[in-house]
Amino acid sequence: MVQVRASMHGAVSIVNAIATGRGATLGISLGIETTVVAEPGKGIFFENRESSLSARLIRSVVETSVPKPDLERNRLRISVKTEIPSGYGLKSSSAISSAISLACAKIFKPGAADLEILRDGVHASIQSKVSITGAFDDACACYFGGFAVTDNTNIKIIRSEKAPADLSSVIFIPKSRRRGNVKKLRVLENIFAQAWDLASKSEYWNAMILNGLATSTLLGSDPRILTELIESGALGASVSGNGPAIAAVARNDKISNVKKVFSSLEGETLVSPINNKKAEVYEV
Repeated sequence: MVQVRASMHGAVSIVNAIATGRGATLGISLGIETTVVAEPGKGIFFENRESSLSARLIRSVVETSVPKPDLERNRLRISVKTEIPSGYGLKSSSAISSAISLACAKIFKPGAADLEILRDGVHASIQSKVSITGAFDDACACYFGGFAVTDNTNIKIIRSEKAPADLSSVIFIPKSRRRGNVKKLRVLENIFAQAWDLASKSEYWNAMILNGLATSTLLGSDPRILTELIESGALGASVSGNGPAIAAVARNDKISNVKKVFSSLEGETLVSPINNKKAEVYEV
């Protein structure tokens, strides 16, 4: 029997990748931990009750990242513990798929490079229809921490760098989980391309604000909230992913001002420091 534990973190959007196939993200410290136990036998078993969506995703990741002969002779038991609220645009699916891929690689492909591990998670996300673009940008920020600017279509990292340590994200999770129609994002393809160009030059906050104004308009959030967040001291603010969560990034001394903007809205506000730490994996 082999038991392996992998841990990594969530992320928030700088530039949504759906319109152009290119995105940018920033790691936050909300964490996820997965344990994979391999023992003689056959089959994939979930220790904790996952939603059908993540069960489908996890099965797809395992089938993608474990070589077929090993799948035939190993019974795999998988458990996931997460602090990341799922279904709000905070990259929980990317964190789950990358963590499972990392744990499986530790057991069955010990020489695998970071990019191969991420690629397996991305392919599984597309296959299981959890993501349209494979969310390579999200996976990179969850896995490496810091800022990630990527070309998702070609699975290429364009820029990866640490974020200043004195930043936190203020995340508003609305009571309503309603999401807008993400296909509409393609209407403003040129705007998202401009936001991505800014991110690729490390102009992350301008990119995030431009992305926020475009996504909130199309996905049914109120763009005025973003203006208020910037006025209250946020460096950048945007709908995260396809929403409905809204994330603002600010220096730690501005956090209480930024939180006040959300105080009159129905929902929960979380503060999560920026994460610059790379994913970890070890045998238990």
